[in-house]
Amino acid sequence: MSATPVRAWIGLGGNLGDVPATLRGALDALAALPGTRLVAASRLYRTPAWGMTDQPPFVNAAAGVDTVLAPATLLAALLDIERAAGRDRTAPDARRWGPRALDLDLLLYGAEVIDRPGLRVPHPHLHERAFVLVPLAGIAADVVVPGHGRVADLLAGVDAAGIEALP
Repeated sequence: MSATPVRAWIGLGGNLGDVPATLRGALDALAALPGTRLVAASRLYRTPAWGMTDQPPFVNAAAGVDTVLAPATLLAALLDIERAAGRDRTAPDARRWGPRALDLDLLLYGAEVIDRPGLRVPHPHLHERAFVLVPLAGIAADVVVPGHGRVADLLAGVDAAGIEALP
């Protein structure tokens, strides 16, 4: 653990079950992580399925935490929260970009750039995915994605058609 908290940004999403309730539960779980404080949570957004489009639309959000957890420890905690919500990344029918109850992605960890097996920060596709940038811009428009620029500027460069804020 680091002694000084680092601001980390997390993408949340899902398209199976009561996704808004699952995302709220995931935010509660993030807030309960040791040495971690939830500092921001975006609105929920309905977003078109991406990658595999023959599935229900997703609900996406973003969150900011201040944490003393190391990046790999934080990522492991995110995967634990996913498993607790019923996601099994190792299941035979688990498909990349396929339907899931919960997906948590470590988008940014301070200004760090990390590239090791199983852990890439910033998230390698953050800068090109509207379903991540729209909620993130709502809470962190001025945050800089290392190597790519400000979140608000990145959002201006992608197609956000079909993304709707939920009431």
